[in-house]
Amino acid sequence: MSYLKPDVVVENMIKSGGIKSRLPVKDIMIRGMLCGALLAYATSFAFLAEIQTRPIVGAILFPVGFALIILLGMEMLTGNFALVPSAYLDGKCSFAMLLRSWTLVFIANLLGSVIYGAMFAAVLKTHFNNPALIQKFIAVAEAKTSYWHMGLTGLLVAFVSAMLCNWMVTLGTIIPYSSTTTTGKIVALWLPIITFFGLGYEHSVVNMFVIPTGMMLGANVSFSQWWLWNQIPVTLGNMVGGAIFTATALYYTHARKVNKEEAEAEPAGYGRTAEN
Repeated sequence: MSYLKPDVVVENMIKSGGIKSRLPVKDIMIRGMLCGALLAYATSFAFLAEIQTRPIVGAILFPVGFALIILLGMEMLTGNFALVPSAYLDGKCSFAMLLRSWTLVFIANLLGSVIYGAMFAAVLKTHFNNPALIQKFIAVAEAKTSYWHMGLTGLLVAFVSAMLCNWMVTLGTIIPYSSTTTTGKIVALWLPIITFFGLGYEHSVVNMFVIPTGMMLGANVSFSQWWLWNQIPVTLGNMVGGAIFTATALYYTHARKVNKEEAEAEPAGYGRTAEN
């Protein structure tokens, strides 16, 4: 059968989180940087589609990058905010291992996003010379850092938006475990990812690309505004949303205890890409 039931999905989530918590630094950095770049590719593609058509088209196309990340077994911080905590709850990794995973993936995602963003901005300004796309990045970067106008309320809004975002993103990370076919995995992840992107919620890894790229293209955003009024509160909101709404909630309603030997095995129906 191509469909796996929720308790098996959660069991695979636990196993995958355990695998991720033990990955060597080299693998985390390579996979995390590739993830940041692939997500940036998808975001720039979605923005181009938005200015050429309608915003909903961008939401429909954005999951292309997410599918690549899942199928290639990349390391994405927002997905790890659910996967690794589920392994921690089941005793398959320590809190120190959880923090190690999150920290290294954060750094890797940031590097990949900014490096791609610098190359993209250079090409956009000199070769493509697409004023509408340039203005799109500038407008989004300025909008995403405008929370400072509301003070503490703005920080709360950014935090809650990020929680709501990662509720969907983490579902997009684990729902592919419900299928044993490549097509099924892609269709499954498409549903929550379209939802979060279409609603415009705050995603920390996407923002690692969008905001600095907008700054490179001329956005009126300072480094401190990027970090204090978006990147930090959004990352924290993504963490809480993924760890509570997905990892903890699903663990306590669906998890089946697995022994140590099973935890070391590849998740059923996920093959070599189980690390996501």
